[in-house]
Amino acid sequence: MDSPDVRKRLKLSIGLTFFVFLLEAVGGVISGSLALLSDAGHMFGDVFSLTLSWFALRIASQPVTSTRTYGYHRMEIFAAFINGVLLLTMAASILYEAVQRFQAPAEVDSPMLVAVAAIGLAANLGVIFFLKDAAGHNHDLNVRSAFLHVIGDTIASVGVIVGGGIMWATGWYLIDPLIAAAISMLLVWGGWRVLADSLHILLEGVPKGISLSEVERELTAIPAIQNVHELHIWSICSNIYALSTHALVKDQKVNQVESILHEAKDLLKNKFNITHSTIQFESSPCQESGVRCNMDH
Repeated sequence: MDSPDVRKRLKLSIGLTFFVFLLEAVGGVISGSLALLSDAGHMFGDVFSLTLSWFALRIASQPVTSTRTYGYHRMEIFAAFINGVLLLTMAASILYEAVQRFQAPAEVDSPMLVAVAAIGLAANLGVIFFLKDAAGHNHDLNVRSAFLHVIGDTIASVGVIVGGGIMWATGWYLIDPLIAAAISMLLVWGGWRVLADSLHILLEGVPKGISLSEVERELTAIPAIQNVHELHIWSICSNIYALSTHALVKDQKVNQVESILHEAKDLLKNKFNITHSTIQFESSPCQESGVRCNMDH
């Protein structure tokens, strides 16, 4: 799915989610429900996540420059990092308020709670419909994290409706902070995952799903390559991988080395989705050439 279509879907989702966030925030204040306010907070997290995703996709489409040779793809990761921090902060705030409510449960306008939460659930289902294809066919970390947030918020809305029904029927208002605490745990789970993934990329860790030893094994399976060393693999953003390495080959003409380079690059792209690779060929082991290198890979 191309970026313009994904951006359009994100904009529709942002508008719908923001409307429900306002509705739930006002409804939570009027009804006195911490659970509904927590769900509104979750919705705000979704609005923030969707907006950052749209912004990251838009700025990532900008052309490269002489000072930004990879373009602006890293903006996606910075946006995801900010989103993760925000979700964890919101979770802590909701959990703190839930603890206060445990000590002194407040009466809740249950009919209003159920009605507003039902609208929120319908909106979440609409956003899922808008984003399901984009999330399924797009490797962008923000698009996937935004979709997961909406899934989590849908589950939270169901929980709020069930809790509201119980309070409506029994008057047991302690369930309101219980639901709020559960929603805060959802925020912690989602926020931590996004934060951990973005930090891994910012620290230039090996992309998830790629094994350094397997890449080395596949490269050395090419008959002309005797070994590889100084092997590094990292992510520019969540769906663009890069590699650099030294490869030992026998002494030969440049045009012969070019055919080996094409074979290695095709292997890396087709098997590991590594589209940016820099391979330095050497004709003698690095210990003998006087070049300091690491042969442990």
